Amino acid sequence: MTKVTTAAPRGSSTSAGGDPALEIAGRAFESRLIVGTGKYRTNAEMLEAIRASGAEMVTVAVRRVDLERSQDEGILHHLDPGEFFLLPNTAGCYSADDAVRYARLGRAAGLNDWVKLEVIGDEATLLPDTSATLEAARTLVDEGFKVLAYTNDDLVMAMRLEDAGCAAVMPLASPIGSGLGVVNPFYIREIKRRLSVPVIVDAGVGTASDACVTMEQGVDGILMNTAIAAADDPVGMARAMRLAVQAGRAAYLAGRMPSREIAVPSSPVSGMLGS
Repeated sequence: MTKVTTAAPRGSSTSAGGDPALEIAGRAFESRLIVGTGKYRTNAEMLEAIRASGAEMVTVAVRRVDLERSQDEGILHHLDPGEFFLLPNTAGCYSADDAVRYARLGRAAGLNDWVKLEVIGDEATLLPDTSATLEAARTLVDEGFKVLAYTNDDLVMAMRLEDAGCAAVMPLASPIGSGLGVVNPFYIREIKRRLSVPVIVDAGVGTASDACVTMEQGVDGILMNTAIAAADDPVGMARAMRLAVQAGRAAYLAGRMPSREIAVPSSPVSGMLGS
């Protein structure tokens, strides 16, 4: 756990379409925004918002959805696997055993062998149980799952999850559903700097400016649900999030100007008329 890697060089791909696709476990995604399917008022609204977001990967909570696709009221009935890559998740699990069980159930139901691993440790804050997450990750990796592990913004745990074989590590920006944005940008940047696998920020993004700031930290992508589903206009917010993720990524690659505590003229002072 002493490995140190650097993020992709800033400014190396700034032309339109020049930024490489997000690659996770050998699969490429053009969109760096991943969205969830919960909390929408209707399935039609959910589908329209997902399409407006431009997301290719969509999460479904194995424990909370009807895995029978033929049921019109079920989420899976409306999500065409030919249009979206479905990422089963273990939302609602409070132990390693439960998370492993529902990951297996999702695979057995014909979803796929990918899983967004989520093990909650505290019901009030919904913060992750990192030790249980690591335990479940090791089991699932051994069983051939491609694990994307939700965790807190703890560098050491992120490194342990990578060492366990996770295909991606997903540190929270702030607690699930809080909308607080990135509370500890330093830790997010450090996790990205030290890991080789993709770093996808998950949970806490509330609006488009949060998404933009998050992507400016250099992370590989963002997963969000409540920020879109709970907006007054989910479709409009999904569209805004799509643009914000793109803008934040472009700004990161371009490299921001240095921050200063004093004013610096934007035009040269020497050579001015009358000087």
